[in-house]
Amino acid sequence: MEPMRIRRAEPDEGPAVLAVLDDAARWLAARGVEQWPAAFRTEWIEPALGSGEVWLAERAGAAVATVTLQWSDPLWPDDGRAGYLHRFAVRRQVAGLGTELLGWAASATRERGRDRLRLDCSATNASLRAYYENAGFLFCGDVEVPATALQWGKGRRVMVSLYELSLEP
Repeated sequence: MEPMRIRRAEPDEGPAVLAVLDDAARWLAARGVEQWPAAFRTEWIEPALGSGEVWLAERAGAAVATVTLQWSDPLWPDDGRAGYLHRFAVRRQVAGLGTELLGWAASATRERGRDRLRLDCSATNASLRAYYENAGFLFCGDVEVPATALQWGKGRRVMVSLYELSLEP
């Protein structure tokens, strides 16, 4: 099997990133999981693409996963200790690469001199919550956020669960 290669997405690679995200969003929606909107919009990812925070994982030259790794998040205290995962998606035909991608994110966060990896996910997505807990992330609480923060429409609020992985030796 071809190894996975992870590289920073170029600012003009929005279509490749969106294809991976939309593939994952469709798969989730088909299973009745409310994690993401049905489709992503370019303007939602452009700031992170432009600042070099979006990464693509490739296998045999094809984009098979994406993750946004940032250094602050308004849902968490700005303590300078963590990397924050967003828009973490793996194409279904390569399911199982998520663990490797999480390992990469942990290493990239350590290289930045930080000792925590944090994320949030829909509080109603029990299988994703179990996935992160099985990967060693600790549940840190639930927070209600405006749905617009998740690009789902105005006036709605959703509950997200906060998770943290200690990267200390």
